[in-house]
Amino acid sequence: MLEKLFYTESSWFFTLLRLVLGLVILPHGLQKLCGWFGGYGFSATLEFFKSEGIPYAIGFLVIVAESFGALGLIFGFFTRLSSFGIAITMIGAAIYVRKNGFFMNWFNQQAGEGFEYHILAIGMAVILMIAGGGQLAVDSWVANKIQSN
Repeated sequence: MLEKLFYTESSWFFTLLRLVLGLVILPHGLQKLCGWFGGYGFSATLEFFKSEGIPYAIGFLVIVAESFGALGLIFGFFTRLSSFGIAITMIGAAIYVRKNGFFMNWFNQQAGEGFEYHILAIGMAVILMIAGGGQLAVDSWVANKIQSN
C-alpha cells in the first residue's frame, strides 16, 4: 500500500507539472495562512468562509491544502495526497465561482472570475495523482527506502 502512495514515474514532465502547480497554488495558501500577498491571514479567512456558509473544518482543510499541499508538491512529498487536496479544493472553488461563468475576468467585464483556472489546476492535480511527482521528488526516495526494507 505505501509503495503505491510513494511510487512515482521518473519523468521530468511530472516534475515540471508538480513544480508549476505547487508554485502557483502556494501564494494562495500563504494569503490564507499568513496574510501574505495581500491576503487576510488564517483567522480572517476562516471567518470569511463562515460568512459564506462554509464550515470552519472545510475552511481549515482548504488552507492546509493550499499551503502545505502546495509545499508538498514543490518538494514532491506526498504528491498524490497533496494533489488530491488541491483537486478537491479547486472543485469546491469552481463550484463557488460558477455563477461568474467559465472565463477569467481579463477585461473586467463580469462580476468576478470564472472557473477556467480551477479546471486547469484540477487537470494538473489529477495527472499528478495518477503518475506521482516525477524526478527529484522526496516520494521517490521514500519509495526506494520502503522497497529496500
